[in-house]
Amino acid sequence: MANVTIRFGVLLILLGVIFFWITGHTAFTALIPAWFGIALAILGMVARTEDAKMRMIVMHIAVTIGLLGFLFPAIRALKAYLSGPILRPLAVREEVLMAVICLIYTLLCVRSFIAARRARVA
Repeated sequence: MANVTIRFGVLLILLGVIFFWITGHTAFTALIPAWFGIALAILGMVARTEDAKMRMIVMHIAVTIGLLGFLFPAIRALKAYLSGPILRPLAVREEVLMAVICLIYTLLCVRSFIAARRARVA
């Protein structure tokens, strides 16, 4: 899962940088996915250790960041859709993309955690 974490981190970094570029380098909040991506990429690199306990702790931290990376933008995007006309459609689009990416990452991690627990028990 360490390599998957790094890949999703890079994907979030690209998302943030691309939307920052699209907005004309003016909306620094467009870089929020990049910060989440940097955290995931660093944690993914740390999780490449042979120490199973350390890897488990690091991956649980990473999945927590992934879950937060899903919840916050998903709630903000949902509020934007429900509140009437969307004032900043690019921002909402980026929030939806970040939420989807982080949701997929979180689900992959949960599936991996379940498989690891079953392997330990068996």
